[in-house]
Amino acid sequence: MPLLGGGHGQVSTHAAEVQDATPAPSDEVVLEVRDVKKYFPLTQGIVFKRTIGHVKAVDGVSFDLRKGETLGVVGESGCGKSTLGRLLMGLETPTDGSIKLLGREMAGLKQKEMRKLRRDIQIVLQDPYSSLDPRMTVGDIVGEPYDLHPDALEGGDRRKTVMDLLDLVGLNPDHINRYPHQFSGGQRQRIGIARALTLRPRVLVCDEPVSALDVSVQAQVVNLFERLQSEFGLAYVFIAHDLSVVRHISDRVMVMYLGKAVELGNEDEIYSGPTHPYTQALLSAVPLPDPRLKGRRDHIILQGDVPSPANPPSGCRFRTRCWQAEDVCAEEEPLLQIRDRSAHLSACHFAAERDVIHAVDEGQDA
Repeated sequence: MPLLGGGHGQVSTHAAEVQDATPAPSDEVVLEVRDVKKYFPLTQGIVFKRTIGHVKAVDGVSFDLRKGETLGVVGESGCGKSTLGRLLMGLETPTDGSIKLLGREMAGLKQKEMRKLRRDIQIVLQDPYSSLDPRMTVGDIVGEPYDLHPDALEGGDRRKTVMDLLDLVGLNPDHINRYPHQFSGGQRQRIGIARALTLRPRVLVCDEPVSALDVSVQAQVVNLFERLQSEFGLAYVFIAHDLSVVRHISDRVMVMYLGKAVELGNEDEIYSGPTHPYTQALLSAVPLPDPRLKGRRDHIILQGDVPSPANPPSGCRFRTRCWQAEDVCAEEEPLLQIRDRSAHLSACHFAAERDVIHAVDEGQDA
C-alpha cells in the first residue's frame, strides 16, 4: 500500500500519526565514526608533480549512530558534509581514522568484502534527475542492485519485488516501464529512495535529498523518510543546509565548520540552546514565518569570509569570524566536549547557551 498516497505523490492523511508513532532510537550502534579525516593533496607542476599542501575537507569527526536514529549534519557549503557522506559510503578512503559499520572496520576491506558490507549502507543523492540513468526504465533502475547481489532477491520474482518497492515509496507500480523524464522531481526522488531500499540496508546516507524539490514536495518526501524509518528501523545520516528540515526529522544534530564538528546535541539542545557562536549565527539567519516574532531574535552578522580549508586558522577555526575570540582561541584548539556552561558537546572555549530566537512576543496580549 502506498505510504504517501498514490502515484501522484499526494500527502498522506496519516503523516501526523506516523510522526507520533516513530519509535525512539535503540541502544544498538550501527555506525561508529572515530576521528575520521580526509585530506586531498594540492600538487604543483605538470610533468613532475609534487605535493605542496592538503585540503583538509574532513578533519577529525567522531560520532555514533544508533538503530532507528536520525543524525542531522548541517553547515555552510564547503564545510565537508558531502565528503563525510562519501567516506561513510566507502566512496572515499579516509586519510586517517576509523569507520565501523555494524562492528566491522570499513578501511582495508577487499573489494568483495566491501561490496557485501555496502549492502547495509546506501545513499540517496541530492539531484533526483542526474542520479538516475535516463536510458533505463524505472524497473531496471530500482532492480539493478540485484545484478550485483542476486542473493538479496527474496522469492525470485524480480518484477514483483520492484513493483512492491515502487508501491512502498508511494509510486504507481504500473509505471515500472516508464523512464525518469516522465516523472516529476518529487517522484524521481522517490525512485532514488526505492533503489536505496532494494538491498534492505540498515543505514541510509541522505545527501541533501530534498534541497532540489519544491517546499510542498519536500514535506511529502520527509514524511516518507519518517514512515520508512518507523517501519524498518532505518538509521539516517541526514545531510542538509536547511535547518528547518533538519530540525523536523533529526534526533540529534551535528554542526560542521571547515571540516570539523563544532557542536553536537539533540534537536532541542541545538535549536533552543545553541552554545557555539557559529551555530548561533546559523540559527539567527533562518527566516521566521511568524510575523509576531519580528524583532524578537538576535541577528548575528558574521564578518569576513570562510578561511581556506588548505590553510585553516590556528587554534579554533572559527576565531577569525567570531565576536568572542580571545588569545587562547588562536593558541589552543577547543575540543568537542561538554563544558561548564553547556549541557551538550561544543567545541568552543567560551561555550554558553544563547536564546537566538525569542519564542514569546512580550508585546502581544496574553
